[in-house]
Amino acid sequence: MKIPARILFFALFAFTFKVGVSQQIKPGFYTNPILAGDYPDPSVLRVNDDYYMTHSSMEFSPGLLIWHSKNLVNWEPICYALNEYLGSVWAPDFIRHGDLYYIYFPAVTKTGISNWVVTAKNPAGPWSSPVDLNTIGLIDPGHVVGPDGKRYLHLSDGYLVQLSDDGLSVVGEKRKVYEGWKFPADWLVEGFCLESPKFTFHNGYYYLTVAEGGTAGPATSHMVVSSRSKTPWGPWEHSPYNPIVHTQSAGETWWSKGHGTLVSTPGGDWWIMYHAYKKGFYNMGRQTLIEPLEWTSDGWFRIKQDVKADQPIPEPKGPAVSGAMQLSDNFSGKTLGLQWRFFKEFDASRFKFDNNSLLLNAKGTSPKDCSPLLCIPSDENYQIETEIELSGEASGGLILMYNEQMFTGIGLNKNGIIRYERGTPLVLNPTPLGNKVKLRIRNINHQVCYQFQKPGGNWEMFEASSEVSSYNHNAFGGFMSLRAGIFSAGTGTVRFLYFTYSRIP
Repeated sequence: MKIPARILFFALFAFTFKVGVSQQIKPGFYTNPILAGDYPDPSVLRVNDDYYMTHSSMEFSPGLLIWHSKNLVNWEPICYALNEYLGSVWAPDFIRHGDLYYIYFPAVTKTGISNWVVTAKNPAGPWSSPVDLNTIGLIDPGHVVGPDGKRYLHLSDGYLVQLSDDGLSVVGEKRKVYEGWKFPADWLVEGFCLESPKFTFHNGYYYLTVAEGGTAGPATSHMVVSSRSKTPWGPWEHSPYNPIVHTQSAGETWWSKGHGTLVSTPGGDWWIMYHAYKKGFYNMGRQTLIEPLEWTSDGWFRIKQDVKADQPIPEPKGPAVSGAMQLSDNFSGKTLGLQWRFFKEFDASRFKFDNNSLLLNAKGTSPKDCSPLLCIPSDENYQIETEIELSGEASGGLILMYNEQMFTGIGLNKNGIIRYERGTPLVLNPTPLGNKVKLRIRNINHQVCYQFQKPGGNWEMFEASSEVSSYNHNAFGGFMSLRAGIFSAGTGTVRFLYFTYSRIP
């Protein structure tokens, strides 16, 4: 007997719910990741007993979300440092110099690459408009002050350029000062890819921490490498403990571990923050992990020998913050929540809040060119739901989006329910439903199903389902993630009465 697909799906849901209960972690311990979901290229800064962190924004805006913590494990979002779209924003460096905070970052556009900087007197903002440093062709700026008191940026491929005293422009030409650590030729990597220079001054040495091996490619590609010198321009000696962080085999839980930043606690403990993909969940993006370090008798740092990234680890000391990221939204506020980012634009004129709902002006023809409003799922299995009301010739609904070519979702237009698969409006239910409907998407182990509910009716399962594990960087280029959210296309307006995100255990 053939069992209908929808019965199989809900049987899978029931089974997943039963066996997916989280492991109980004893008090005083944490498990990685500390930020689940697509939070790559972490840069962390300690100011007294407060910690601040930001990440790559990629193609989403506003960008450079600032996080705050008291213990390096529990984080709360506090503001965005970049409130305009410059392009794809990659690995930032978050530093304090004098009385100002700086974030140096590269932005990648269709015409090329340049490095930029924003500044603020307080990490919570307000942040300045971005300043173009006109450092073309290189990425991943890392700020450092030399023994001469001058400010410098290290860049990808081992280049160094001097900054002006205010840190807002470059002085002179860039020069190559670092060749990197040569890993064995038979290692399975994407390439050499010398990136992510970060500096730590400790006991008279400048410790340069870099990424090598490439973020994409085999599970063993990425790594964290360290070298030290008495100056930021060398000569360098390489750590005997290299690579500091590295996925040794595809059998591990965390793949492509790399891009590390060091941070110390007020009590003198040291930690390293880095990113990694979870095995089997590439389309969740690069998640943020943290491990404790120890300094050796010969003056180098390494991961504590009794620590494994996928096992419970004793927590750093410090109180927990209470404001973790909330993805659900009842749209009762007056400003856009920090969970939301637009794809490839930030146009504040497109949205407004009205009577506990969000009005989103339509544009484009479909999710591929209407700049959906997206958030970052923090779970492997989850459900999103909304209720919409259309006006004009708009279409709107729910979307899971990787990029312009790779997205899936369910929406409503004047002709009825429409489903998108790999960017194409694949199936249309030709029964007009009016201008108001509830929509739901469930993603369980990459299997996606869609539901809708007419006013006064029951939830109905849309006949076709999807599989989204192939929506990842290996198959379709770039380093994006599958994000969840809402869209408004065509002409007119879509009213969103609420958006709920819930974890499926």
